[in-house]
Amino acid sequence: MTERSLAEPRKLIFAANWKMNHGPAEARRFAEKFLALTAPAENRNLWFFPPAVSIGALCQAMGNRPDVRVGAQNVHWETKGAFTGELAIPMMVEVGAQVVLVGHSERRYLFGETDEQVARKTTAALGAGVTPLVCLGETLTEREGGRTEHVIVRQVGAVLQALEPSDWARVVLAYEPVWAIGTGKNATPDDAAQVHELIRMELGRHSVTARVPILYGGSVNTGNVASLLTRPQLDGVLVGGASLDPNGWADLLEKGSNAKVRPSGWHGTIDG
Repeated sequence: MTERSLAEPRKLIFAANWKMNHGPAEARRFAEKFLALTAPAENRNLWFFPPAVSIGALCQAMGNRPDVRVGAQNVHWETKGAFTGELAIPMMVEVGAQVVLVGHSERRYLFGETDEQVARKTTAALGAGVTPLVCLGETLTEREGGRTEHVIVRQVGAVLQALEPSDWARVVLAYEPVWAIGTGKNATPDDAAQVHELIRMELGRHSVTARVPILYGGSVNTGNVASLLTRPQLDGVLVGGASLDPNGWADLLEKGSNAKVRPSGWHGTIDG
């Protein structure tokens, strides 16, 4: 895990959230096609979040690609116990996972995950040496009601209360407006940059000096990824449906990686 010089361009993170798609056999087929289509690139890292049953298969299929990390879509904060249907962090690590999605909008709004639970999962991941990708975002009702800032500050604040400032060197964030998840709508580059700046300011207000990568998620596709990533506030993208096809995913990576990425005065990276 390193931080880049302030004068260097950002190293982008392209994160693929497969949601409830691709079992082990399909994950292996995806990896075979994907590896034939792409080679490691110096300016990006690739993170994959398959269903829990496919984590081990995808880790094995990806081999030793230095630019790839595989992770879980959700975990419990306890390491064992009577939690039917849950996934413990040591279990995901045992099959090769290195990262985990925490607080995805579908976990929050479909399954009732609270800010407190998101904070507990983040703390547990860090304690196990796993990198959490913590998701933040407002609903359409909240956005139309002028409450975006309130919601983002509240969600960031729950994690801030649970962590020490030094912990943030091992955290990645993603702004994913709920109204843009799977809807075909997406925040404009200006919209995304504005909220990313808000998050950065809130971290600074609480003495977080680590240059925390902040991704954007919400109907990202081959048609908009380049325009989004020209903004220096964005350190990468969290992609859902557009990551399920290896050919389309490879195309998205090429377009995003070739975007005019400007050096940033505050951004760093987590390598791996």
